[in-house]
Amino acid sequence: MTVRTGTARLGPEERGTALAQMAARELDVVVIGGGVVGAGVALDAVTRGLSVGLLEARDFASGTSSRSSKLIHGGLRYLEQLNFDLVREALQERALLLQRIAPHLVRPVPFLFPLTHTGWERPYVGAGLALYDSLGFSFGFTRGVPGHRHLSRRRALRLAPALRRSAFTGAVQYWDAQVDDARYVMTMLRTAATYGAHVASRTQVVGFLREGERVTGVRVRDLEAGTELDVRARQVVNATGVWTDDIQELVGGRGQIHVRASKGVHLLVPRDRIHSLTGIILRTEKSVLFVIPWGRHWIIGTTDTRWDLDRAHPAASRADIDYVLEHVNAVLSVPLTRDDVEGVYAGLRPLLSGESEETSKLSREHVVAHPVPGLVMVAGGKYTTYRVMARDAVDAVAHGLDQRVPRSCTDRIPLAGAEGYQALWNARQRLAASSGLHVARIEHLLQRYGSMIGEVLTLIEEDPALARPLAGADDYLRAEIVYAATHEGARHLDDVLARRTHISIETFHRGLAVAQEAAELIAGPLGWGEEQVRREVEYYTKRVEAERLSQEQDTDQEADAVRLGAPDVVPAVVPRSA
Repeated sequence: MTVRTGTARLGPEERGTALAQMAARELDVVVIGGGVVGAGVALDAVTRGLSVGLLEARDFASGTSSRSSKLIHGGLRYLEQLNFDLVREALQERALLLQRIAPHLVRPVPFLFPLTHTGWERPYVGAGLALYDSLGFSFGFTRGVPGHRHLSRRRALRLAPALRRSAFTGAVQYWDAQVDDARYVMTMLRTAATYGAHVASRTQVVGFLREGERVTGVRVRDLEAGTELDVRARQVVNATGVWTDDIQELVGGRGQIHVRASKGVHLLVPRDRIHSLTGIILRTEKSVLFVIPWGRHWIIGTTDTRWDLDRAHPAASRADIDYVLEHVNAVLSVPLTRDDVEGVYAGLRPLLSGESEETSKLSREHVVAHPVPGLVMVAGGKYTTYRVMARDAVDAVAHGLDQRVPRSCTDRIPLAGAEGYQALWNARQRLAASSGLHVARIEHLLQRYGSMIGEVLTLIEEDPALARPLAGADDYLRAEIVYAATHEGARHLDDVLARRTHISIETFHRGLAVAQEAAELIAGPLGWGEEQVRREVEYYTKRVEAERLSQEQDTDQEADAVRLGAPDVVPAVVPRSA
């Protein structure tokens, strides 16, 4: 085994090497799925000393793991459902992520809970939040966030002048945490690769290798090259979220886990449309609605409705958008309109299927199963508890291996960029002076790359033109676009604009104004000619047009049909069933 120095890159050359390594010898574990759970499984397994490969059919985090509410939280509504164990587990994970695992990517965020009833509501909500705070303590850690506090209506309005005075009687403020969900997954994969995992996107599992009843690996199609290869492994882990049932069908026979998809829609509006110094959480008739600070924007969501249509590109309908606007406008003094909406995204929660017809009542707890020898399935859960899900899945892998496997140590493994982050943050003024960038730019880079910021600054030293912001998305430097292709596994324009950055939802033009410039920046590292640049821009443009049109449709079925009119730049194939 070669010991790496520095953080592993996920560039084109490294992808080729990873595929060659996976095909060359039998691995201990191959993971199907490059979302937060799959990435967590890969990191957990490789840090236990196992040889690991990870395969993702599309881009890393391109499904649920880039379309969440971007919160790391215990879930107040689960507390109300008396699911104390789930809340305690999630809050302990929140403390770990904030203080040890990823302080550069996870940060505290305040929320105001407006009270609408006099008398009973304040002690009821206060008691719940007091319990929420107490469950947040874990062995060796503080909560990592301040405790809750009660506010009069006057004090609440000082924090959130946007609230309509007649809409509430007082408030309680509490704290949770937020994360750049897609960036977190990509950083975890780079961390796993640093410890020796082989990682490749655009690699679709199309079948399983078998020896009798036992699964001995997977048949993989490299969607970029159009070739196929066999990856042999002693254990295979299915961590595909809402695609869990599809992978089970490839094995043949009835699966032990069934997942139902629930659609959650979020809107982004500019920060100046809601005058508030704090996030806001509101009750709805079905769930809760968050107004979440996000840089120069607010994220508002979410919905919770059953989704049985296309899972690769869940579509938001006019009804979804109107639902979110209606509920947030119920408490705002100046209502939002559709013209205020910069971006819209829809994601699918992988809920464990039960007898309930309402997705809001299905379980957010996870399950691990061993349906056939050599195959482990993990499903359910929530983003915040990914590490626990991964640990349990690798425990099942260890049970299937005829060797002694160490216990999980990911609670003590900082992600790439975490080590030394605080020292660099404290020295950000000096970093700004030495790099020639404004300190605000350095803060932005530190909160995206942590102590890996030097790799981005090196690109700028080599080409000072990369220090300029993108024309039309000036929150991001040109260097960050190049870095996405050279270090972060981006293979296509959509990968860069939708996941390595969030330009596709943070601008009114949805990324169209920067598509050409961004494509030209990544053309060199990815080996594109003029024709591929033109093709990437064309496919991205069609995607945005289809999304915008789908958001004008009244029903899920109509929105889905319109969204499917824009094909993927690298389409998946129809797999072979067992």
